[in-house]
Amino acid sequence: MPHKKIVMISDKKIALVAHDNKKPDLLEWAKYNRELLSHHEVYATGTTGEALERQLGIQINKLQSGPLGGDQQIGAKIVSNEIDFLIFFWDPLEPQPHDPDVKALLRMAVVWNIPIACNRASADFMISSPLMEGEYDRLVPDYEEYRTRKIDLGEPEELLATEFSGNTDKGDSTVASD
Repeated sequence: MPHKKIVMISDKKIALVAHDNKKPDLLEWAKYNRELLSHHEVYATGTTGEALERQLGIQINKLQSGPLGGDQQIGAKIVSNEIDFLIFFWDPLEPQPHDPDVKALLRMAVVWNIPIACNRASADFMISSPLMEGEYDRLVPDYEEYRTRKIDLGEPEELLATEFSGNTDKGDSTVASD
């Protein structure tokens, strides 16, 4: 599959997300990296965004809480190239009621090839990387071929006949009666 370049400008668009048990870790990390974060556009979900804005004194673009759709909002921003990378301190030891949303968010980050940090060590490496300073050409698969692929849905007449008759069984549909 061919690739295309998406340019990340020097002022990155960073999403910060944390599960409840990991919020203190993310807040501590963000305070330590406040100066670096202040040069970028920061997004966060729900109460994480409120706490970050209060403690860092910088503007945070606040979205819904994760379980209320915030994870999906971040995922949509990744797809539309409004988020350059994701720092998501998730809790691997606690079940999450919105686990499918979490998986979908991480999937979008991989599909669109954005950097992901899921713990403090990887976040430290990412934020201190020389690549944070300037433009970066992110390579993304060119999904145009996928979007325009042909899908065989069968013969249109056959589909209409089964749709209107309600009969989707291709076998013998004899009904016994008493």
